Amino acid sequence: MSLPIVDTPLAASPTLPAERDARWNSALTPALFRSPGDDALVARLGLPRALVVTTGQQPGLFSGPSYAISKALSARALSLVLERRWGRPVVPLYWIPGDDHDLHEVGTVSWLNGEGGLVSASLPPRPADAPLTPLWREPLGDAVLPLLDAFEQSFPVAATAAPTVEWLRRHYRPGTTLAAAYGAALAELLAPLGILCLDSSHPAVKRAAAPLLLQALEHTTSLDAALVARAEQLVRLGRDPGVPVGDGASLVFLDGPLGRDRLVADGNGLQTRRGRTALRLEELGRIAAAEPTRLSGNVLLRPVLESALLPTVAYVAGPAELRYLALSTPVYEQLGVVAQRPVPRWSGLLVEPRVTRVIEKFGSSIVELLSEGNALEERITRLAYPEGTDAAFAALREAIAQGYQPVIRAAAGVDPTLERPAAAARAQALHGLDGLARKLAQHARKRESTELGQIARARTSVRPEGRSQERVLSLAGFLARYGPELLVALAAHLEAWYARVLEGAPATP
Repeated sequence: MSLPIVDTPLAASPTLPAERDARWNSALTPALFRSPGDDALVARLGLPRALVVTTGQQPGLFSGPSYAISKALSARALSLVLERRWGRPVVPLYWIPGDDHDLHEVGTVSWLNGEGGLVSASLPPRPADAPLTPLWREPLGDAVLPLLDAFEQSFPVAATAAPTVEWLRRHYRPGTTLAAAYGAALAELLAPLGILCLDSSHPAVKRAAAPLLLQALEHTTSLDAALVARAEQLVRLGRDPGVPVGDGASLVFLDGPLGRDRLVADGNGLQTRRGRTALRLEELGRIAAAEPTRLSGNVLLRPVLESALLPTVAYVAGPAELRYLALSTPVYEQLGVVAQRPVPRWSGLLVEPRVTRVIEKFGSSIVELLSEGNALEERITRLAYPEGTDAAFAALREAIAQGYQPVIRAAAGVDPTLERPAAAARAQALHGLDGLARKLAQHARKRESTELGQIARARTSVRPEGRSQERVLSLAGFLARYGPELLVALAAHLEAWYARVLEGAPATP
């Protein structure tokens, strides 16, 4: 079953990428997450003049928030449009940043159950003093089993749920890591749509990235100064740089006893920020040669690495990424890397049948459901009022306000000290009227509880917890309720959308 899809207007217009002469490095092929039947897809990377459009998102539970999937579908849509226009292979590639260490940010997943209620499940938090383990080393353990059970139990009568539940159980297993589960799950989900997933923490990628990481470390001071200047320039233009800079930190992390630890300049070389371990470039060079998986780039260096290692023409990015991609310009320049073009990802929401019914029943709109406040609920509550109730309250409020004026003046004429008590009596009368209005609304809400419950569930669907649907709800919940054809319909919608928004671009690079 497909759902109506609502597009969110772009904050910035997409930009058509430029052509590149780079080619796929076959040494990176072992780093691809493989899925049954993807041989032909992998082979496309090695075709003459093949290019890639990249995107990515930090690993999360049960495929993460739904925009993680829509980013992949955005890269696919853009690739298809460019391939048709340019007459050369363009492959969408999803970069799995397994080096990310923020378990607090990604350790919770939310979905809507069969009744439309919001369900959230979380992995146990790390102790405050625990190492910041990168997610490619973060084991799921047995803690993932009750989360899987909760997901399955959310859809007791949905015949469409079984394939999604089985897909999640295949990959989110106690014996694997969060990044490995995420990458393998996405690879299986996305490969039939022509999207490949790359494990950025794989030794093959780490070996290829090591020279650039060492170069970034060598230029720590000059890069920091250049980034400060770029951030100041962006601020003058009224833009948010998105990432704090200027504290002497390099763009590289070292995985050590405290987990992922930022390398910072210390005057004589570099040291880890938390561990305070001093290291010289020569020693870091030996680590890069013998243990390349211990080194990783920060968010500013990550897209530079992608462009350096891959024949990338475009990076499909969310709003925050677009900010720090604008900041990272001097990183590309100092490291001698050709910058790929940032292209905004698609943004929107899925409109469930219950939402459509609410909109039609109450003469509402998606805009009203998405808006802050409770204007719609207040309007529905007033359906229980006898005709003329609002007018009667307004007339009485005006009568109290105006009727007390001569009383207040008379009191003040007798004794000026009586003016304040008279005004207080008016305020008390108005307060009593407001209390009566609240009681009336409370009882009206009870009478309209069924309708208000329908509105509440509709709001939860389109704006759960008062936040964007795509940032809270996992697409896995929608797939469980509406079946795998929903993903196909969403992919087709995004392809048509990108073809439309890029319509003004030239047909050839």
